[in-house]
Amino acid sequence: MRRADQYPSRRAFLGAAGAVVAAGLTAGCESHPAQSSQADALASTTPVSPTGPWQAGITLPQQAQPNLLAVVADVGAAVPAGGLPAELGESVRTLAAGTDARLLGISPGDLTVTIGVGPRLVRTASPALPGTAELPEFSRERIAPQARGGDLLIQVCASDALVIPIVAAALLNQAGDRIQERWRQSGRRGSSIPVDQSRTAPRNLLGFIDGIVGPHTSAEGQRDLWLAGPAPVAGGTIAVLRRTELDLSRFATLSVADQEAVFGRRRATGIPLSGGTIASDPDLGAKTPDGRYLIPADAHIRRAHSTVVGVGLMLRRSYSIDEPAPGLLFISFQNDLTTFTNTLTHMDNSDALLQFTTTTASATFLILPGFDGQHPLGATLFH
Repeated sequence: MRRADQYPSRRAFLGAAGAVVAAGLTAGCESHPAQSSQADALASTTPVSPTGPWQAGITLPQQAQPNLLAVVADVGAAVPAGGLPAELGESVRTLAAGTDARLLGISPGDLTVTIGVGPRLVRTASPALPGTAELPEFSRERIAPQARGGDLLIQVCASDALVIPIVAAALLNQAGDRIQERWRQSGRRGSSIPVDQSRTAPRNLLGFIDGIVGPHTSAEGQRDLWLAGPAPVAGGTIAVLRRTELDLSRFATLSVADQEAVFGRRRATGIPLSGGTIASDPDLGAKTPDGRYLIPADAHIRRAHSTVVGVGLMLRRSYSIDEPAPGLLFISFQNDLTTFTNTLTHMDNSDALLQFTTTTASATFLILPGFDGQHPLGATLFH
């Protein structure tokens, strides 16, 4: 699977493929607006364009909306693979613009809808493309057949929680009997904590600041997030969804020091146990005078560290959930599925955090490249 060499330019977006080119267990940081209630209010109502080289809902908006609904469905075997994404993309344009009567007069605000297709559909386009591989099974899973895999992802995010079910109903009703829903999950993000002058991160249900490491610079995004080729997938990315239950009551019985040893960070501040600031890269070699690692050998930030695993960075936009059980909807975006699978395999061997987790749903999708009025969603993949 090829990594992105550069972000697709607007010219490349319009010109590729015969002028048809249509972000383990922690959430990613995003740039944040000025720290004021007025700025936050503006951020929650500022429209996000659904069109461009990449779909919205990954790196745009920069600060992830607090509410999400992810719907995973199968597409009928007789349904043409390309027609449905193109049709959904056109509806996304009218819904995000606020001109769609199905909004029932509600402002879409900062609505984003992100569409992905599963491995089966990608293989119908070409078995050589990124996105054809299924996720393997891992330990600590309790996944019903209905909750593993899928053909279609519809991710709906917004600051206004009322917008999400309205938009989801419009899109699902439009798809009609061409799709069959597998599972869905609603989630919300905790309050944002400043990481540096341009980034924030939310707290998770275990009380820790959630997701400080990720591809936050342009160079990191070019290297680890966006697909650069072949042309049909340039501007896309690979998404992984994992719904995970958390054993909150058992974790809460640990002392604060023991909780911090599980993560490898201070609970109150997010600072690595090796010192520095919340944004500091953990010093995995730092030891106490008696020779013990400051960050334990089984700490989450050590076991999931990209350098230790030998993979790229994942952009994570995860959400806390309270049904069907308290936990986390983990969503990661990367341009190589092995970034996720190798990381979780390394964590599986000895990550202190995993003893408090059980995964109950799992899927991977090729997030389609961006689109606009002249270049339908999915047109580069499904001719």
